[in-house]
Amino acid sequence: MKQIKIGMVGTGFAASFHTEAVRRVVGIDAEIVGVTSGRHTNAVAFAEKHKLSRVYESFEQMLDDPQVNVVDLCVPTSLHLPMALQAARAGKHLIVEKPLTGYTATAGHDDDEDIGMTVPRQKMLDHTLESMQEMEEVLQSTGVKFMYAENWVYAPTVAKARRLIAASPGTVMRIHAEESHNGSHASYAARWSLAGGGSLVRTGSHAVGGALHIKYYEGMLKYGEPIRPTTVTAEVGHLTKMERFQAREPKHLADSLIDCEDWGAVLIRFEDDSVAEVIASDVVLGGIYNYLEIFSSDGRIRCNINPNDQVLVYSPEEDSFGDEYLAEKISTRRGWNFASPDEHWASGYYQEMQDFMETIVHDRSPLSGWQLARDVVAVIYAAYVSAEEGRRVEIPQ
Repeated sequence: MKQIKIGMVGTGFAASFHTEAVRRVVGIDAEIVGVTSGRHTNAVAFAEKHKLSRVYESFEQMLDDPQVNVVDLCVPTSLHLPMALQAARAGKHLIVEKPLTGYTATAGHDDDEDIGMTVPRQKMLDHTLESMQEMEEVLQSTGVKFMYAENWVYAPTVAKARRLIAASPGTVMRIHAEESHNGSHASYAARWSLAGGGSLVRTGSHAVGGALHIKYYEGMLKYGEPIRPTTVTAEVGHLTKMERFQAREPKHLADSLIDCEDWGAVLIRFEDDSVAEVIASDVVLGGIYNYLEIFSSDGRIRCNINPNDQVLVYSPEEDSFGDEYLAEKISTRRGWNFASPDEHWASGYYQEMQDFMETIVHDRSPLSGWQLARDVVAVIYAAYVSAEEGRRVEIPQ
């Protein structure tokens, strides 16, 4: 395949930085040829902003275009698997944003139904596993590439951690990972029926994905196969529902979640008896807080993904630096802030897209692919069962 022609599905935050990342790909002829969205006006505006030549009237029209050989799904979680199945059956390679899927309204509920308060978590886990099995079978039968957009895998800090692990004879014994901030960019995140869960799914999928990736990488180095997770224990919380927080104004944290948790803690045990501790939260001010810390028998590695402290700025006023971008999700531009010189590079978005394009051209597996996508969801939904039932839960393989 000499040319890669990508159809963008969705027009939100992720679609914008995926578009920029495609334009940073080197050595491969790759371009986004068009866009579609549930709201046609959004697709038109996105195409104008990013100078795309086509606006498709529907997803089906995009799939019918023989020029499009890859679709990039930057849509709500509830649409990931249904659209991925359609695209795979149409012979299109897939880029799918995290998380892969979840228990959503597509399981037979209304979009405005508060399923996070009514549906048992074991039922959610069983349904989600069944849905992923169908996707796996379609991938095997069609042979299309599945590329899972977990940028933590591609962050320069995590890439350095891989090299350090490869250079060391030590054993990774413990991992501590967290992604926290003050809430999602996406309006659909308020409801379980659309997002598939709360902070564990939205932010925790990054941290879980990073932890699993490190153990998979270690396993491939030492044994020729990944070291996979076996059990999970978890707790979740609805911290912005606390009476004292609700009674106070002004609120500096978003409290728009309806039936989803805004905090979660997960303890994962792996096949080799190593462990990972993961925190996910929507109640952290001051910008995104992303890190992955690795404790091995021969050393310790801390990957500070965000904030990036290469550039520190002080602003006496909100507009001291005009509209120049500082960093994602900072609560105020006043005072000291970390102004990342290239946040997308530091977060791994450009490296991620480069790997995906090379995966297609060279007919190989991506660094972040189907198994990671599938296992992240299995871990998180097993964690939901653990939190609800108060017990350790085996992770289905």
